[in-house]
Amino acid sequence: MAAIYYQFGRYLLISSSQPGGQPANLQGIWNNKMDPPWGSKYTININTEMNYWPAEGTNLTEMHNPLIEMVKDLSKTGRETARVMYGSGGWVTHHNTDLWRITGPVDGIYSAMWPMGGAWLSRHVWEKYLYNGDKKYLATVYPALKGAAEFYLDFLVEEPVHKWMVVSPSMSPENAPRSHKGKSIAAGATMDNQLVFDLFSNTIRAAEALNTDKDLVAKMKAMRNKLAPMQVGQYGQLQEWMQDLDDPNDKHRHVSHLFGLYPANQISPLRTPELFDAAHTSLIQRGDVSTGWSMGWKVNLWARLQDGNHAYKLIRNQLTPTGLNKGGENSGGGTYPNLFDAHPPFQIDGNFGCTAGITEMLLQTHDGAIQLLPAMPDEWQDGSISGLRAPGGFEIENITWKNGKLSKVVIKSKLGGNCRLRVPNAITGNSLKQADGDNQNQFYQIDKIATPVVSAKANLNKPSINETILYDFDTAAGKTYTFVSE
Repeated sequence: MAAIYYQFGRYLLISSSQPGGQPANLQGIWNNKMDPPWGSKYTININTEMNYWPAEGTNLTEMHNPLIEMVKDLSKTGRETARVMYGSGGWVTHHNTDLWRITGPVDGIYSAMWPMGGAWLSRHVWEKYLYNGDKKYLATVYPALKGAAEFYLDFLVEEPVHKWMVVSPSMSPENAPRSHKGKSIAAGATMDNQLVFDLFSNTIRAAEALNTDKDLVAKMKAMRNKLAPMQVGQYGQLQEWMQDLDDPNDKHRHVSHLFGLYPANQISPLRTPELFDAAHTSLIQRGDVSTGWSMGWKVNLWARLQDGNHAYKLIRNQLTPTGLNKGGENSGGGTYPNLFDAHPPFQIDGNFGCTAGITEMLLQTHDGAIQLLPAMPDEWQDGSISGLRAPGGFEIENITWKNGKLSKVVIKSKLGGNCRLRVPNAITGNSLKQADGDNQNQFYQIDKIATPVVSAKANLNKPSINETILYDFDTAAGKTYTFVSE
């Protein structure tokens, strides 16, 4: 059933995001109402982005193009919004956009003050470059990246206590501290800090790859060092806000402060173990059962936490018929009989989120290497998958596993260069060698994360991370490499 659902998600993206057309919106092309839920728009505080999580990794890069073109459009209309609303340079967009590429706030409690849509969407134009390595493409999208970064260079303000640079006013979509009785406006929400860090890091690397804007790069690096760090709160959780306001009984469908774990790469068991443990605690506190798209996000989060059994549990929850999931706030999400995701009502993003999550269980590429079988559940003892892609121009033509162990991997290099593999058990093959030092290519650079403020109650729920082996091998463009278990 998971395999069927996985391929169904790819089919939905192929069908609803054709090159030359419009991006997939909240219902893809399957809206049948004159007055659809949420206007069948593009909700860009997660839902639109989630639609495209599977695009590059599952080998549907052409389907990514409509979203890339929409970001280019927004980078133009958003300049007027940045100028008129905030007196800032660059461009900005908020919680929602539509066919006409609106960028200002629209009516509704959740959209009033969240000027972060451009930062999140800009991640997609950079991610596409990571997979294709095409500098001609990068030059066409660099103005959008640059403009988004320029907005925050103007817009960030210094908070008075720690002198950190933060976004204000803003909010943590679409949540509010329980102690604030539904008042959601905030300064320096954790997701904002993560988004700006992500945007600056990606724009810096894009400018360096194109050998341009050295003065701007220096400004972004200096400002990035002043951003508010991620913090561990009184319950051992990753704080959602700059102040320690989290409620461990909060079951809200959004887990915005975990953006740094997924889809970004700012939280890692290897590089930031305290934050990794805190993210694990936050996810446990938030619970499993929720709206359909939220459970799709949580599949990815549990995969990044390298807990395949818990990720599999979320897949089962999401595939539960609509209305049968019970477990707290926003419960009732699941899947309709035709396999459409239920918020409820129908929202297509949950389909795409779960497809991306299954990929993350089998292949991860965010932590300096191509990691194979990082979150394998006990139920998937034997299997294979073909045709995945990884940053750096690598196509994973086949991964086969038996008895829960990697048995074979076939990788084609389209660009050449070093390939770094992280695997759960020893493998053998020509040119394979144990990895040492920092012999990575440009696509796998990891940006240093600002030092977190860690409380004495960190590390309350440390997950067990399987032992892995790290290999390097040199590749030539157009060549295919096969490795098998010892």
